[in-house]
Amino acid sequence: MGLVLIAHNVRSAYNIGSLFRTADGLGVEKIYLTGYCPSPADENAPYMTAAQKMLTKTALGAEKSMAWQKISSIGKLLERLKKEEFEIVALEQSEKSISLENFKPKDRIALIVGNEPKGIDARILQSCDFAVEIPMRGAKKSFNVSVAFAIAAYQICSKIKSGN
Repeated sequence: MGLVLIAHNVRSAYNIGSLFRTADGLGVEKIYLTGYCPSPADENAPYMTAAQKMLTKTALGAEKSMAWQKISSIGKLLERLKKEEFEIVALEQSEKSISLENFKPKDRIALIVGNEPKGIDARILQSCDFAVEIPMRGAKKSFNVSVAFAIAAYQICSKIKSGN
């Protein structure tokens, strides 16, 4: 399967830990942490920050089993992934987004999730091939970022596996 996760400016270490655990469970190839996302501690670090402890607590070891990389420039990362023939997909509610139910993924997807209250910056959205959103049925207009990723990634993985 060809799914990678890009977490951009996700501020909560608990959410990052949850993203690691979910990505591991779904067989995601790699996680890219961009912007000010907290990241796991180096394996030989003499101590962990409070954020790294929160991340580790939520990831339950997935931070050790998942391939991941901290990247300083999301723009350069997106350019590289496009050259590697990844379809760049934002998980974001916008005027141009389509329902996740109607999305037909190609074989290689880079799924971007963004900042919890603010979402994904408009400049990043312009670099995406698609924006998809999860149809909401209740009073709230969005899911927590880690829950939204779980729903979207599971459906995308299922569609890739079945050939859409």
